[in-house]
Amino acid sequence: MNRKTLTLAVLLAATPAMAFAASVYKWTDEDGVTHFGDRQPTGQQAESVSIRTGKGSGNSRMSPQERVKELENREAEESQQRQETAVEEARRKQRAANCETAESNLALIQRNSRIRIEEEGELRYLTPEEIEEKKQEFEKIAEENCGEPAES
Repeated sequence: MNRKTLTLAVLLAATPAMAFAASVYKWTDEDGVTHFGDRQPTGQQAESVSIRTGKGSGNSRMSPQERVKELENREAEESQQRQETAVEEARRKQRAANCETAESNLALIQRNSRIRIEEEGELRYLTPEEIEEKKQEFEKIAEENCGEPAES
């Protein structure tokens, strides 16, 4: 009698785990797009993906299709975050280069140097008024690029 009760208890305990052990397949189509599904595609190579479910996370009530959709959404969000990070890094580097150039030009102007430029194939010196305009222009560039970036 005890042996039958023990066997029945073990079977009842294992039943929910077997119910949630649905298979999910991952494959890539001819266009290079990754797909997930609960059925293995015909005529295509697919790999079985194990999906972990945690107690209390709410995932245990989701169907395999909903889990696949959630996984695809998570992958898309991570991809978008990586792209945004790359764009932010490029902006930061451009700001640093702009800052360095503006500060270098300001240092040159503040040394009271005569500044020579080429116009239409001829060399000429900037007037004091033109130098002041350039100084203001470089100060503005330095102000925009050398401090903390403004929130967009």
